[in-house]
Amino acid sequence: MSEQLKLIVEQLNREPFKKNFNLITFDSLEPMQLLQILNDVLAEIDPKQALDIREEMPEQTVKRMCALLGMLKYKPSGTLSDVSVFRQGLVAGRKPVVHPILYWLLQRVPELKKRAYLARFLVKLEVPAEFLQDDVINDTFNQYEELVEGFKTYHKECELLRTSGFSTAEIRRDIGAMEEEKDQLIKRVERLKKRVESVSNHQRMLEQASQLRVEKEREESLSHQKQEQKNQLFQAEQRLQRSQQQLKDLRQAAADANPDSLMKRLEEEIKINSYMVSEKLPKELEGMRRTVQYLQKIASEPAMGQADLQELEDKIRDVDSQINQLIEKRMMRNDPMDDKLTLYRQQASIILRRKESKAEELQEAREELATAERELRQRSSQTGEAGGDVIRGDELKRLVVKLRSKGTVYKKQRQEIAELKAEYGVLQRTEEILKQRHDAVQRKLQTVEAEKGISGYSNTQEELERVSAIKSELDEKKGRTLDDMSEMVKKLNSMIVEKKSALAPLIKELRSLRQRCQEISPDYDEKKAQYESCTAGLESNRSKLEQEVKALIGETALEENRYHHINCMSEITEMQIQRAAEEMKAYVSPDPLERKKAIREVYMKNISEQELLGKKLREKQKVVRESHSANMEQMKLWRDLEQLMECKRQCFIRAQSQASVGQVIQEGGGDRLVL
Repeated sequence: MSEQLKLIVEQLNREPFKKNFNLITFDSLEPMQLLQILNDVLAEIDPKQALDIREEMPEQTVKRMCALLGMLKYKPSGTLSDVSVFRQGLVAGRKPVVHPILYWLLQRVPELKKRAYLARFLVKLEVPAEFLQDDVINDTFNQYEELVEGFKTYHKECELLRTSGFSTAEIRRDIGAMEEEKDQLIKRVERLKKRVESVSNHQRMLEQASQLRVEKEREESLSHQKQEQKNQLFQAEQRLQRSQQQLKDLRQAAADANPDSLMKRLEEEIKINSYMVSEKLPKELEGMRRTVQYLQKIASEPAMGQADLQELEDKIRDVDSQINQLIEKRMMRNDPMDDKLTLYRQQASIILRRKESKAEELQEAREELATAERELRQRSSQTGEAGGDVIRGDELKRLVVKLRSKGTVYKKQRQEIAELKAEYGVLQRTEEILKQRHDAVQRKLQTVEAEKGISGYSNTQEELERVSAIKSELDEKKGRTLDDMSEMVKKLNSMIVEKKSALAPLIKELRSLRQRCQEISPDYDEKKAQYESCTAGLESNRSKLEQEVKALIGETALEENRYHHINCMSEITEMQIQRAAEEMKAYVSPDPLERKKAIREVYMKNISEQELLGKKLREKQKVVRESHSANMEQMKLWRDLEQLMECKRQCFIRAQSQASVGQVIQEGGGDRLVL
């Protein structure tokens, strides 16, 4: 409940209420003040509710609030589900009734505003069925329903436009800019028309200009068609050249083919496939299984915290340090036999890696070949549908032979690259050994320098040599930069002289233009002042005319409203007169069925039924009044009897308790006598 009050007070202290309440002052409000605050909140949602409840009857206030809350789909809590209890609590301004309403309303003010706005147009009027039998009322009600449906569609479109990201301000700016451009274009067209009107045969010249524009557009379209046809011809020539080259290559490949080369190629493919099946694919499968087992193990373990991760990182660092120490110990041993074995192991590992890489490349090549074949089938099907030529038979064989010859060349080059990589690995290992020996010599040299008392001599000598080399390089760079700067200065001076000579005639023209500008500027200022004064006068006249037009438009709208109002009232009066005539006709008609349809007969029948019902109720009331005193006396006797029986029951219980106490006392006295 305290959270509810806090939210209510916070919302009431904000815009647009600004009540400046705290929890104590809000909780101490009187019922009338609390109802006024509730009415203010409802007025914020629906402006029609902006009333002073002191000027309104309590029943009307509660009826108005309940109607609005029902329209907003407010549901009271479980304890206040009874409508009569809820209305009584609202009339009395009780806090358990008003506080939940305020809490619910203040949480949903924008949503409820929208719902109240829509309810003004979407809540349909309830028209009795007997009134809808009238054709005019039925047509009007159908029009009303159509208007409601139209409002729904328009509202949905408006919401879509609001959420689509378009800004009305931007659209207005764009419209304003386009209108300004339109005005400028209209002015330019008018100026050009005025200029052309002074020329003789201007109409004929305009016709010729329009024909020229049409011919230019036609020429441009013809040039586009010509360019497209050239591109198509070029593409056809390229396809012809490719087809001729493929035919030539396939013929050469078919001439060079023999059974021995085919057998060798098949043997190579069999070896490769056997290696893939027996060695490579089982290794990959085993590696994937280990990965899956490792991932399943990780997934089955519980979630690890930061401490567990830190512990694992510490273990990894310890293992890495141990591995580094073992590597250093192994390198310090410097066993020549191990070096030879290491070299052989390295070569074996290089060969193994080469073999695996070749297998992977082969697998990738096969996948690429499969994709290429699929694309070839698709292209061939597309060309077949389009009616183009497809490579078949001998041409395809020659193309395959050419591709295989290129594949053999590619394999030879890949073999050379692998040999170079192996040699690079040997050289890299040699470099590492030389670096180790160099480090050993350096350590030995440092120990000798320390024994002789000149430690750091070699480092100092190397540093001096490096510094001298850097100094010589800097001196060379300085000399080159000075020469470059002198050349640059010469170039800049020559460029400045050239620019001055080129600008001299322009400067002379600029001086004459400045003099002319000084001569024209007074005339320009005078014309500008005249233009501004004329513009101000026209603007004032335009504003006056606009005001008069607005006033006349307002008067016209008022007169139209008055006309429509009078017209509607006359139609309503005619309808009432028509209904009265029909009623009179039905009442005067000799036909009893027609007379029963008259409203007077219906009302008279209802009145007689109600009078009979009232008579029966009065008789029942009389019977109740006559038996009321006897019934009240009987009820009083029964109540006295009930009190008497309750008194007897209490006396009986008391007597039983006293008897039990006396018996206990007697038993205690008997025991004492025995003792």
